[in-house]
Amino acid sequence: MKQTSLVIMAAGIGSRFGGGIKQLEPVGPNGEIIMDYSIHDALEAGFNKIIFIIRKDLEKDFKEIIGNRIEKVAPVEYAFQEMDDLPEGFTVPEGRKKPWGTGQAVLAARNVIHEPFLVINADDYYGKEGFKKIHDYMVNEMDEDGDCYDMCMAGFILSNTLSENGGVTRGVATVDENGCLAKVTETYDIYQDADVLKAASDAAGGILELDRELTLPQNEMLRERLNSYMTTTEIR
Repeated sequence: MKQTSLVIMAAGIGSRFGGGIKQLEPVGPNGEIIMDYSIHDALEAGFNKIIFIIRKDLEKDFKEIIGNRIEKVAPVEYAFQEMDDLPEGFTVPEGRKKPWGTGQAVLAARNVIHEPFLVINADDYYGKEGFKKIHDYMVNEMDEDGDCYDMCMAGFILSNTLSENGGVTRGVATVDENGCLAKVTETYDIYQDADVLKAASDAAGGILELDRELTLPQNEMLRERLNSYMTTTEIR
């Protein structure tokens, strides 16, 4: 069986959450957290290793709430996201307190990733189909020996990701004629107005109308960093 890992970014500080540790907050009828659902779906899809990227100060609570349980059903590794864990030549700007973004989070797991892997957020729900499509690509199509990194992403139809509680921000994917990702555009305040999707088009408050069938990346890590050698598969 081909080895594949699910990498879960769970080191965020949840500054907009309003209290508590967002990624460890129970949401299910029996106290399940969102990661429980993602891990269940990923293991059913065929992923066979779980890598948690967390902060060192969360380790005790994290293991008690979910880590120790998951170790009973799958191999588990931990990586710790540290502010000063940067590539050679880079330093932390004076006074910076906010954690780095998703690229540096994945970099923190470089010593425990040894196989094809999928990166997700700890506090997003994706559904079974996304994990299945990504895993099938990794096992059946991914070229691990090519001259460039073979990458893929799962895309969600924009109209299926809206909220009834107000506008949302989404990364909107554009593909070329070969089905490869050309760009991802961060789009703000997307909402439905009658049968039309609208969004803020600029800082001055302009309004943009969007195609309901536009595709979104499964993970915001892809927003600006992966712009070639990608195949997009849509999930409805």
